[in-house]
This record gives sequence, structure tokens and C-alpha cells, in this order.
Amino acid sequence: MPIRRNVLLVAALVSALFTGGAAAQNFADVKPSPQQTHWQDLGFGVIVHFGTNTFLDREWGDGTADPKVFDPDRVDPGQWARAARSAGANYLLLVAKHHDGFALWPTEQSDYSVKNSPWMSGHGNLVRMTADAVRKEGMEFGIYLSPWDRHEPRYKDTAAYDKFYLAQMDELVQGYDPLAEWWLDGAGSAGHVYDFKKYMEELRTYQPNTMVFADVALFGYGDIRWVGQEDGHIRGENWNVIDRHAELRWRPVEVDTPLHKLEWFWHPDSDHTLKSVDELMDIWENSVGRGGQLMLGLAPNRHGLLPDADVTRLKEFGAALQARYGEDKNLVPHRLPSPSGDPNLDAALDGNPDTFWSAPDGSRHAVLEVDFAHPITFNHALTMEWLNDGQCVQSYAIEAWIHNAWTPVAKAEAIGHMKIDRFAPVTASKVRLNVLSSACTARIREFQLFDVEQGR
Repeated sequence: MPIRRNVLLVAALVSALFTGGAAAQNFADVKPSPQQTHWQDLGFGVIVHFGTNTFLDREWGDGTADPKVFDPDRVDPGQWARAARSAGANYLLLVAKHHDGFALWPTEQSDYSVKNSPWMSGHGNLVRMTADAVRKEGMEFGIYLSPWDRHEPRYKDTAAYDKFYLAQMDELVQGYDPLAEWWLDGAGSAGHVYDFKKYMEELRTYQPNTMVFADVALFGYGDIRWVGQEDGHIRGENWNVIDRHAELRWRPVEVDTPLHKLEWFWHPDSDHTLKSVDELMDIWENSVGRGGQLMLGLAPNRHGLLPDADVTRLKEFGAALQARYGEDKNLVPHRLPSPSGDPNLDAALDGNPDTFWSAPDGSRHAVLEVDFAHPITFNHALTMEWLNDGQCVQSYAIEAWIHNAWTPVAKAEAIGHMKIDRFAPVTASKVRLNVLSSACTARIREFQLFDVEQGR
């Protein structure tokens, strides 16, 4: 009965399509894991570079530095964490081993570490000190362990080096949990093949909730991806789902850039390379404000302290963020109550990102309107999309009621985790978020308006 068999086969294939059995996916069908949504809500973190390079005025160590050069006399990770917190950061990554191979904890896998430095007579453990200090400040902690190791002789033997890297990884993932993020930096590794599959199996065994940073080349192993450059900006529309070789994955972007222009490690007379508050604000608005994550690089000096100028700049930046986007600066709380007392609408206007407004189920277009008793003047809008069911909004406009008509003041495609739209000052008594097109039911966590003083 070949005809009947063919009919049954077609029916089975159709059934698979509608029950998730088929491999085909649409971008809007791909959803984040709970760990990814938690990480995206952290928003802003810092990464600390400190090691033998600090004492040798280098950015790239070659693995030949004597461990004895590492001898800070006042190292204080608590100062780093407090300074990062003052800027608004929610997590801190420590570069536990950079490409030069020098380990900031007393690894049992190599003699090339702090245990052979004069610092604390060889009994120091900077990873432990930093993890404890970061958590004391209420922040989350992560680790960078460079796959490339320019000191370790076993690096030339792929199998032997994989065992070495896994052993160092085990020391870190079993001894300093929980870890918010694990960095896999592929710099300098051209031509070397790592057993990344085994690395990730080992990491997931002990740290199942850790987010793995990797570039798109490690698409199958990373949870988050590199933005592609280090100037602090996301360019173009930012979609969380990317396609590599016809595979779709939720891979939110992390934007890494140093506090000092082109310098990840501390260098003498570095004050002149320090980015201004205006530059940092521009970076934040073009990373966090474009739905991404900002990872700002900090560099302690040879004392083991962030320079005073850096501490001051971080505090100034945090204050500037609050002055611009602080809870008390949001104009939406001064709105009129919704005519129907609709709690669904209020959920996007309450300043609480744990609640969200939902468009009607199955709709592909919806409007969220805010009315005021008197006209307000505003020039920035902040919108957050609820992403647990995917990134739905594909086109939207911010519109103001001007001269008895709805007038667009900003228009774009992606909203994502957070989108900040900037435009010329507008005065109106009614404002709305117009979801022009969505691939699935749009859900908005927050819609906020601000009157930002230019040049502040």
C-alpha cells in the first residue's frame, strides 16, 4: 500500500512541524535560557586586568616575565569593587590568567603563579581575595582564563595542554563558585586546536548557570557573543538571535571597552588616556542603551589599587547616569491614571522591570499610550522588552500628540533588552509607544521618558 504509506509519512512530517520536531526555526521562535535573561538583567559589568604586564608597562606579555616582578604593596580588590559599584556595575570579572600564562591564584598545575612571587611571601591568592570582595559589595563574580598560554611548555602539545587547561579550570570552577561569567578569549590562538567541547563539559558539570563569553567562531559553546570591536558601540539594529551556518541561537552581545583609551593594563602617566564622563555616557547609551551588555575594563596600578583619577571618574560616571536616567528623573510616574484603571498598562509604567504590559494575544500591532494632565518636555525614551518568549518587536515608533496628530519623534526596528531613543526636545501631553510590527505578541517591561539636559 505505497500510497497510504506516503500519506502517513506526509502527515507525520506535518505533525513534526507543528510539535517542534522539525529542525527548521524562525528567529522569533528562539528563546533565551533563564540564565541568559538573568545575565542580561545585570546590564553593566567590569573586567580587571592586573598581572606582570602591570609592572613591565606592557599590554601583551610573552610569558618570559620573572614572577618576582609581581609585587604589589597595597593590593585591595575591595577598592576595585567599590569603585565599580559606584559607577553602577553589577558584576566583576577578574583576568585570572592572561595570555602570558601568569596565574593570579596558587595553581598546582604550574610554578608560574603568585606562589613564586614575593607578594605576600608567595601565600597570596588574588582570585580568592577578589571573589570575596566582590560578593561583599553585592555584585556577581566571574573569571577570565585565557586559552592561549605563552609560557606553558605543554601548549605545543595539544592533548597535554588540554589536560593542563582543564586542570586549571577545575581549580577555578570548583573553588570560587558561583560564577556569573566565564570568558573564552581566542586572541592569539590562530592555528591551535582546543578541545572546547571537553572544556564546556567540565565547566557545566560544576557551574551549570555560568554564562560563557565567546566570539561567533565558538558559536556552539558560547552563551553570549563579542560585539566585534573594542570601541564600546553596538552598530545597527541589535537582535539577540544570530544565524551561523543556518543554525539559530540566542546569543546576546557583550560590549567590551577599557576605561582608558586603548589600554587594558595600567601604564605610567595614564591619566591622559582616561575617558571622559561624556565619552563613557556615549558608550553606555550605545551599548546598554542598544540592548547589549557593557563590560568596562579597569586596571589597578603597581600598588594594586585603581588610581585616584580612575576611582573619581567611575564615581562621576555613576552620578551622571543617575542624573540622566535615575528613577526620580523618569517623567512617566507623573502621568494621569489610565481611564480604565488597566493594570496591564500600568505594568509597563510602574518602574518595575519584573512586571510587563502585554499586547492582545496574537496581535502583530499594538499601542501603549501615556497621558499627562499638562504638557511635558522630553528628549529621551527608554523601552524594555520582555524577552522570555523571544524578541518579538520588529518595528516601532515613539509618537507624540502634536497639533492634534500623532507625530513620530523616533522610529527603529529592534527594542530588545533595553532601547534608548534620543531626539530633539518635544512638548506634548500625550505620548505613545506604537508597536508597528511584531513577530509574536509584544510585551513591554518598561516605557520611560526623560528630559535630559544636553551637555550635562
